[in-house]
Amino acid sequence: MKAIKNELIYFATALMFFTRIPVPFTIPYSGEIMNKSQKYFAWVGLLVGLINAVILYLSTLLFNLEIGIVVMMISSVLLTGAFHEDGFTDMCDSFGGGYGKEKILTIMKDSRVGAYGTIGIILLFALKFYSIQALGMSDPIGVLLIVILAHTTSRFISGTMIYTHQYVTDIDVSKSKPLANKPLDKTALIVGFISVLIAFYLIPDWHLIFAFALAYLGKIYMGWYFKRHIGGYTGDCLGSVQQVCEVLFYLGTIIVWKFM
Repeated sequence: MKAIKNELIYFATALMFFTRIPVPFTIPYSGEIMNKSQKYFAWVGLLVGLINAVILYLSTLLFNLEIGIVVMMISSVLLTGAFHEDGFTDMCDSFGGGYGKEKILTIMKDSRVGAYGTIGIILLFALKFYSIQALGMSDPIGVLLIVILAHTTSRFISGTMIYTHQYVTDIDVSKSKPLANKPLDKTALIVGFISVLIAFYLIPDWHLIFAFALAYLGKIYMGWYFKRHIGGYTGDCLGSVQQVCEVLFYLGTIIVWKFM
């Protein structure tokens, strides 16, 4: 029973960290609990993806596909508190306007959004909107499953950065967000990957492995870029990887549905 209770605490920690979904009980917090919650990052993505898919379906029934996508994107931001989007804008501002590790990290911790962040998030949202629109026009039901897959796989892929790259200590620890930054054993990766398999089971098309591979290649490139400029990753880097990989999964699915 204690083991089950601990796992519930780890999942609830991940849920509270990545979403605004209320948890109906008080949970303890520590750095160790935060690190152990990483196994459920992709599971949170699965839940968020399911909620977004339902909202997209209902909104499309009430209005049309385009309005449904906008409503879903708004609800997604409200559901997660723009957690990953905030990381993406910080990443754009810091790497776009900074030179050298210290300057990049200084800009990254600035709460203000600059030109690079504004332009970046607008282009990201535009690409996300038109990608989902293209998928919805091609397969109105299939796009719902792709939304679930994209949210799940992108969070799993983002979480693998903890295993493949080094965490960069923030220059101002007092402003640092709590972050799972220490890799667990391989069991944690397996637990996370199970959620990806469940999501793939919903739409058993092996061609979509291409979309997953494209998203993972995006993570590899971004990881290389981060390592080159700051020596590793930060929490904002993880958020940006999630957002980019989500869009890459949509784009990869478009290629699969069009040519395979």
